[in-house]
Amino acid sequence: MRGCGKLSLIHPTAIIDSHAELANDVTVGAFSVIGADVKIESGTVIGPHVVIKGPTSIGKDNHIYQFTSIGEDPQDKKYAAEITRLEIGDRNTIREFTSMHRGTLQDHGVTQIGHDNLFMAYTHVAHDCIIGNHVIMANGASLAGHVQLNNHAILGGFTLVHQFTQIGQFSFAAMGSAITQDIPPFIMVGGKPTRPHGINSVGMERNGISVEDIRLIRNAYKIIYKMNLRLEDAIVQIEALAGDSIELLNMISFLRNVRRGILR
Repeated sequence: MRGCGKLSLIHPTAIIDSHAELANDVTVGAFSVIGADVKIESGTVIGPHVVIKGPTSIGKDNHIYQFTSIGEDPQDKKYAAEITRLEIGDRNTIREFTSMHRGTLQDHGVTQIGHDNLFMAYTHVAHDCIIGNHVIMANGASLAGHVQLNNHAILGGFTLVHQFTQIGQFSFAAMGSAITQDIPPFIMVGGKPTRPHGINSVGMERNGISVEDIRLIRNAYKIIYKMNLRLEDAIVQIEALAGDSIELLNMISFLRNVRRGILR
């Protein structure tokens, strides 16, 4: 049921289902519609003209701007009104006209979004996507179903990501990228067709990754992209290079679990 806090935080034109659960300090703007089986935690601000459909859970201190569609049915022809979920963490900023859909039973039945992410205007998160923390999707970037977008990844404006693709941590896609295969951690891609263009050293420096780890990642990039090796052979060489570098060990783990091959 609706929280029993200050009624002034909920605009009188908002429609909130009696089976929605809102913390007492949640703000809901004019003409927003919040359906059954929606749970919204403390400090979250819902702007005007927002539609939220359940089952959806939204964590603390999120800001959801006007004209967004959250928790709608997945755009999947196999979907047959099964009960599936959308789970959103804390401190996310979701800008105008963004859409986020629930999962499907063809996967785990849930779309998951972590913490401290920025979804700029007109972005789309399709069914069964898994998004980590501190991710940025710039205006118009769109994820097809079953995409995994890891921590600190950045997608430039109007980037398109193919279904079942994995995007590694600290990777960076330039504006208009079309990503059809997995992007390893720390790699920058862009151009038409989309190709790798070095490592995201600026993003790593800003987030405290050591100079030595950045040097090792640069060497790993050369092994993967400059030595014309099979991926399996490249992994063996990177393992010999890695030592106890957590960042390089994370890269190796990603490379061992690619689903669509890596973009080269």
